[in-house]
Amino acid sequence: MDFNKLIARVKNILLTPKTEWPVIAGEQETVQSLFTNYIMILAAIPAVVQLLKLSIIGISIPIVGGTYRLGIGMGITQMVVAYVVALGVCYLMMLIVDALAPTFGGEKNQVQALKSIAYANTAGWIASVLGLVGLLGSLAALAAAIYGIYLLYIGLPSTMKCPQEKAGGYAAATIIIGFVLSLVLGMVLASVTGLSGAMTGALSGSLHSSSTYTPDKDSALGQLAAMGQRAEAAGKKLEAAQKSGDANAQAAAAGQMLGAVLGGGAAVEALAPDALKPFVPETLAGLPRTSFSVQKQAPLGMQVSIAEARYGSGDGPSYELTVTDAGGAKGFMALAGFGAMENEEQTDHGYEKTYHQGGRLVHEQWNKSGDGEYTIVLGERFIVAVKGSRVANVDALKAALGSLNLAGLEALKSQGVKNG
Repeated sequence: MDFNKLIARVKNILLTPKTEWPVIAGEQETVQSLFTNYIMILAAIPAVVQLLKLSIIGISIPIVGGTYRLGIGMGITQMVVAYVVALGVCYLMMLIVDALAPTFGGEKNQVQALKSIAYANTAGWIASVLGLVGLLGSLAALAAAIYGIYLLYIGLPSTMKCPQEKAGGYAAATIIIGFVLSLVLGMVLASVTGLSGAMTGALSGSLHSSSTYTPDKDSALGQLAAMGQRAEAAGKKLEAAQKSGDANAQAAAAGQMLGAVLGGGAAVEALAPDALKPFVPETLAGLPRTSFSVQKQAPLGMQVSIAEARYGSGDGPSYELTVTDAGGAKGFMALAGFGAMENEEQTDHGYEKTYHQGGRLVHEQWNKSGDGEYTIVLGERFIVAVKGSRVANVDALKAALGSLNLAGLEALKSQGVKNG
C-alpha cells in the first residue's frame, strides 16, 4: 500500500473533489484493492473512536453528573462488530449503486460503484475523531454526512457515467436505500452487542502530503500505515484463494485478512480462562471475594478473555474487578492507546481524567458519593479495571489495583501471539 497516495487522495477528495473524481474514475482498481488499500484502513478510525468513547472515556450524563461507560469486553465486541458491519455496508452499497445505474442513465460497473461509495464516505471516516469532543463531534458528524451526500452527487457522473441532470435523483435514491439498509443492520448490531448502531465519522483539519512523507512508525498514522500494509498482504492471499476455488482456503484467507487488521499483524490466541484466575485474588482491599466468573469469547473470530469478581457485601465498601485480555483485537488496542486524548474534566459532583503514566493508558473517575473507577491498559493488550462503591477516596481504588500482580500480567503480552 502506498501511504503517501492514500493521504493525497484523502486531501484531494475533500478539498478539490470536482477535479479529483475524474482522476478516480480513470484509475485501474479492483474491488479487493479498494478494500485493502483504502476502505479497511479508514473504516478502522471510527471503530477505534467508538471504543475510546464508550469504554475508555465514557459518556457523561449531565442530569446526575455521572458517566456511563460500557464494559471493556462488550466495548471490544461492539468495536469489532461495528467495523465488520461497516465493511459489509460498503459492499452492499456497491451492489446498490451498480444495480441503480441503468435506471439513471448510467453504466453498470461494480468497481466504479465501490469507488463512489468509498470516496464519498471519506469525510465521515476521517472526522470521526471529533466524536471524542462532545457537541463539536455531533456537529461535525452532521456536516460530514451532508458533505458526503455532496461528494456522491458530484462523483456519480464521473464514476457511473450518468447524465449530470440525473445525478441528484441517483444520489437521493442511493442515500434513501442506504439509510434503510443501515437502519436494518443497526438493529442486527444491537441484537448482537446489546447496543445500537455504530458511530459515524467526520472531518477535521487539513491533511498534507508529499512524495517524501513517511509517517513515524510509532505514531497513529504510522500504525494505520502498517495496518494497511498488513491488509494488503492478506488481501493478496485472499485473491489467490478466490482464484483457486477452494472454499476452505477462501474462509481461512478472509480470517487472516481480518486478523491482520485487528490483531496488529499477528494471529492472537487469547489467554485461557484458567490463565486469568491468578490475577483475580480471593481478597481485595481486605474484602472477601463474593462472586467470580471467567469466560472466553470470540466475537466474529476475534478472541477475548474476561475475568470478573466482586468483593465486599452489605452496606460497607465494595469493589468490582475486571481483567480483560483483548487478544485478537490487540492491534486495535494499540491504536486506542495512540489515539486517546489526555483530558481532565471537573464537575460539582467529582472528576474524571484520561492520561498516560509509565507508557500505560490510565483512566480514573471519582464522584462525591464515594463511587469511582480506576482503569489501566497493560502491554496494549490487557485492561484491568477496579470499580468501587462507598469507598473512602480514589486512592483506595488505586491501592486496590496496585495490589494486583500487574507486572506478571503484562509479562504475558506476547503469549499466544503468532506472527507471520
